[in-house]
Amino acid sequence: MSTRALQQQRALHLYRHSLKTILYWAVRRELWFTEGERLRAEFDKHKGVADTTQVERLLSKGESRLREYAHPDPYIVPYYPGGSLYARNPPVQKEYTQTLDFTRE
Repeated sequence: MSTRALQQQRALHLYRHSLKTILYWAVRRELWFTEGERLRAEFDKHKGVADTTQVERLLSKGESRLREYAHPDPYIVPYYPGGSLYARNPPVQKEYTQTLDFTRE
C-alpha cells in the first residue's frame, strides 16, 4: 500500500475514534451532534493537505489529542467482559437469606 492510502486509513480511524470518544463525554445527543460537526469542520479544514510529512504531523498531533481526551471509564458493549452492564449487580451478602415457602396458601 502506498503511504497516502495508509494515511487516509489512519485519518478515517482517527475520525471514527474521535467521534466515539466525544460520545463517551457527551451526556446529551444534541451536544454530541454539535461537537461532531465541530470535529468534522476541523478535519475538513485540513482535507486539501497533500504533503505527506505535513499529513503525518497532523495525524500524530490528532492521535496524541485523542489519547489526551480519552475517557477514564469508556462505554463498553454490555455483553463483553468488563462491559458497562456486565455483572453489574453485586453478589448478595451472606447475612441476607431468601426463604421460599410454597406450601403455605
